[in-house]
Amino acid sequence: MVKICCIGAGYVGGPTMAVIALKCPSIQVVVVDISVSRITAWNSEQLPIYEPGLEDIVKQSRGKNLFFSTDVEKNVAEADIIFVSVNTPTKTQGLGAGRAADLTYWESAARMIADVSTSNKIVVEKSTVPVKTAEAIEKILSFNSKGINYQILSNPEFLAEGTAIQDLFNPDRVLIGGRETPDGQKAIQTLKGVYAHWVPEDRIITTNLWSAELSKLAANAFLAQRISSVNAMSALCEATGADVSQVSHAVGKDTRIGSKFLNASVGFGGSCFQKDILNLVYICECNGLPEVANYWKQVIKVNDYQKKRFVNRVVSSMFNTVSGKKIAILGFAFKKDTGDTRETPAIDVCKELLRDRARLSIYDPQVTVDQIQRDLSMDKFDWDHPVHLQPMSPGTVKKVSIVWDVYEAARDAHAICILTEWDEFKTLDYQRIFDNMQKPAFVFDGRNIVNVKKLREIGFIVYSIGKPLDPWIKDMPAVA
Repeated sequence: MVKICCIGAGYVGGPTMAVIALKCPSIQVVVVDISVSRITAWNSEQLPIYEPGLEDIVKQSRGKNLFFSTDVEKNVAEADIIFVSVNTPTKTQGLGAGRAADLTYWESAARMIADVSTSNKIVVEKSTVPVKTAEAIEKILSFNSKGINYQILSNPEFLAEGTAIQDLFNPDRVLIGGRETPDGQKAIQTLKGVYAHWVPEDRIITTNLWSAELSKLAANAFLAQRISSVNAMSALCEATGADVSQVSHAVGKDTRIGSKFLNASVGFGGSCFQKDILNLVYICECNGLPEVANYWKQVIKVNDYQKKRFVNRVVSSMFNTVSGKKIAILGFAFKKDTGDTRETPAIDVCKELLRDRARLSIYDPQVTVDQIQRDLSMDKFDWDHPVHLQPMSPGTVKKVSIVWDVYEAARDAHAICILTEWDEFKTLDYQRIFDNMQKPAFVFDGRNIVNVKKLREIGFIVYSIGKPLDPWIKDMPAVA
């Protein structure tokens, strides 16, 4: 029986291995992690991450050919194929701080693999890593090989949270990069054989190592670029009276462009987009390409500008002060159908409002109280380190309450900020909410999901990103 071990039981490792186990019953799959609490959760009824469909898949295979363990070294030693899905945070100090990826955890994993291995291994990069990481890993393994043959493959993930299981079942493509040597090509075919259990062969793309590593960074940069492009256009729409939804619809009808990722919002979030672009910027700088680096930097700058612009619109509309005012925050996850808060725009928006001394009441159907408190108290990039290495969270962040009832969040509030596009926010009883709010009552829709006309008829002053401005708001321009 082929044995697969995945180092890292997070958002990528857990779901990916669960699907491989389900689709390949003849393969034993073990997911290992040094975090006892995380592995305990994977073995319980309450999984450590929320993803539609994941729970059913784990339950079907767990205990049969899918296992979760803290015995890292034993399972690595026994595996034929080792997926490495560890954190690759942005460096916060030293060379490349604020841009370069920190490969500390990757190097530790490689050294541990070299220490415990007694048979040939295929080592698969599943984490998003800088171009040429495979070369560094090869050197670590080869200098400590003890006669063992290691083949390094790059197999980047292209999952979108909220649809990860669907993406794994029916991927646009599976990308496998390896060395252009006989052993390298053999390793590629071995991994290709795993995915071929359910993925059509024409969707399994094979490349050299560097193309696979760079393709992941490029894909995320292109997607983030589209979001920043439409968000930049949303500011112009507000200034001119155009409607960004109509503009993006018209633009998206061009088959060369397409309609995906053209929804204006308060900004993009998630664990990958910003981190990968910063990584791309650093690689460009290191290779003497400052013009290319500056081009991609602008995608991040527009995203930061959009969040700042949103906060400025909130404050300026409410008589230029939110001090002491209760603001209901609806949604904290970076997108709907996930409990993931990494780089969510809600963090920056909430922190800015708190700096202006607002009182926040936060509701999200999937994000825990502890996670919100941690996010609002941590420094940038701290989230991307393993939980046991993150700073301890203080008990509470002042002037923040976290509630499990959306109507309670909005009670006596001066304003509502919609920061995640949860479907339930489209069908709330906004008349009931309006009746229990301070007046004038404001709705700042950071996801363009509410019926603006209906809310204005109820009596709300409504701001939707990139839409023609409410007369009230037009009289109080935001200075970004």
